[in-house]
Amino acid sequence: MIAYIRGKIIQKNKQSLVIANEFIGYEVFVSKPLYEKSDLGKNLELFIYTKVREDEISLFGFADTDEMQFFKDLISVNGIGPKIGLEILSNNIEQTKTAIIQENAAFLSRIPGIGKKTAERLIVELKNKVTPADISHLPPSLETQFEEVVGALSSLGYQRGEIFKVLKTVPADITSNEEIITFFLRNI
Repeated sequence: MIAYIRGKIIQKNKQSLVIANEFIGYEVFVSKPLYEKSDLGKNLELFIYTKVREDEISLFGFADTDEMQFFKDLISVNGIGPKIGLEILSNNIEQTKTAIIQENAAFLSRIPGIGKKTAERLIVELKNKVTPADISHLPPSLETQFEEVVGALSSLGYQRGEIFKVLKTVPADITSNEEIITFFLRNI
């Protein structure tokens, strides 16, 4: 299985890039933003998700492992294949994650290839897996403790989306996990 490619972009197709590595050219499907900022003749490093089917092997490239993990989460949902997964990644990823957390099916339905039922399925299956990458608006003390606190509150039965909404309002002077959890329980 191919997990990483580094090489020169030698061709741009409609939805993919051909990346030369030594004497082999790999066709890699990428999101629209990555495609648009990729220039012919430039070197590029991509993390690769390899999709193997009976009649083909397809490579999907990502700028970082977080983007690739979100892609894997997306395609784990019934009805979302790799091509639709890339279409979702072609939108603002943070807005998409926020829409999933906030259960905004209308926003997700605007993405080409996503209907109302698929949007609802995305929300149900991913709302407890998705964490916005940009948690910089959280107090600095909470940034390092975020996953630990979310894990503890999830084990109490709270949903990740509702946890995140309350954690955004934690005052900066609250620093310990116990204080944060108490704040959450008082403000839910």
